[in-house]
Amino acid sequence: MFTALVVGCAVAGLAVGSFLNVVIYRVPRGESVVRPGSHCPACAAPIGALDNVPVVSWLVLRGRCRHCGARISARYLLVEVATAALFAGVAARLGATAALPAELAAVATLVALSVIDVERLVLPKRVVYPGLVVTGLLLVAAAVHDHAGGRLGEAAACAGAWFALFFVLNLAAPRALGFGDVRLAPLLGASLGWLGWRYAVVGFFGANLVGAVVGIALIASGRMSRRQPIPYGVFLAIGTVGTILAGPAAVSWTTGIR
Repeated sequence: MFTALVVGCAVAGLAVGSFLNVVIYRVPRGESVVRPGSHCPACAAPIGALDNVPVVSWLVLRGRCRHCGARISARYLLVEVATAALFAGVAARLGATAALPAELAAVATLVALSVIDVERLVLPKRVVYPGLVVTGLLLVAAAVHDHAGGRLGEAAACAGAWFALFFVLNLAAPRALGFGDVRLAPLLGASLGWLGWRYAVVGFFGANLVGAVVGIALIASGRMSRRQPIPYGVFLAIGTVGTILAGPAAVSWTTGIR
């Protein structure tokens, strides 16, 4: 049963990752993620069902369009593989719990936002808000299923706390922390808060630690200046997903509470 759950979530992650590639490409351009159907960015030729199989089609076509031969970025492959791996990891960590769909929805949202943030240094509202709504509704459903009103309240409190903290940080240093990160904060707080308020604390400090280490390394190597903006949403995603995957070990090691 456990193995079937992990494998099933991995397969679902491949399909979700394929859709996330559409979101990543179209949303920043102001395009619909529904219409038109999948097509080559270079020649606009429709992509057939056999050429739209996650991972397999990219490998078979060797990363090129069947019609015009234009290169298809390896990012498409990486997003699908990463989403599948993360879905499998979260499923292995949480098991068949009522909150698993909510956590997977949060992870999928963070994958899309991370790639967009790296490429464009923006966290689009068209991705953040739907991700927050879907995750929130799924957490409510989990609370009803498990009769876990207390957990839902803790998740809501952590979402509010993260929003308030990031709002203040944005007011204090708007160049260091954009308002897109403020909008994203409730999603992160809710997904971690459902697991317990300590997870929200660990996730916050984990994100900042990763951001500080990477930022210092890039500045020291000359690849980035101190005034250059960084994709902070990526670090928030790493801190959040890393805390979910690490589970009780991260909380225990950090707080001494088992």
